[in-house]
Amino acid sequence: MLSLTNNAVKLVIFTVLMVNTEAHTWAKTVKTGKTRSTTLQFYFHDTVSGKTPTVIPVAQPTHSTRYPSGFGMLMMADDPLTTGTDLKTKMVGRAQGLYGSACQDEVGLIMVLSYNFIDGPYNGSSISIMGRNSVMHPVREMPVVGGTGLFRMARGYALAHTFSFDLKTGDAIVGYNITIVH
Repeated sequence: MLSLTNNAVKLVIFTVLMVNTEAHTWAKTVKTGKTRSTTLQFYFHDTVSGKTPTVIPVAQPTHSTRYPSGFGMLMMADDPLTTGTDLKTKMVGRAQGLYGSACQDEVGLIMVLSYNFIDGPYNGSSISIMGRNSVMHPVREMPVVGGTGLFRMARGYALAHTFSFDLKTGDAIVGYNITIVH
């Protein structure tokens, strides 16, 4: 009998939901009684390289060689959110805020980001994600701790999966599947 870990099950579910993202809507809201549930699916483009990076370092550790994980590094981000893995697909928002290396022995980030949406009925609304992102795990779960506009008083969770990461440049594309109750 096949036995899957909790993370493996999340990865399978996440992969099924992310396949052919462009073939269907990036966001869906369902109302049940007095509450609404919204599922969001998009890609986060974190560009460190080139003439117009979307993320820049704002603090560097003084003893960077001591921690190969980059412990102490702090980055400011203004990353586009799109419906597909190609940056040329429809942009639905931007992720803006800070993330930094908070782990001494692994690549683990603490993220404080506002995901601001610009598409359809979600235009002008945002969600806030604040939590630990264990980058080397296939699927990371982070809490949605609030929101604005249509997502006022939101709570929920985000599943993140690295679609691509360039070791040379540091550029990354991360798929997100987010479930929010508001």
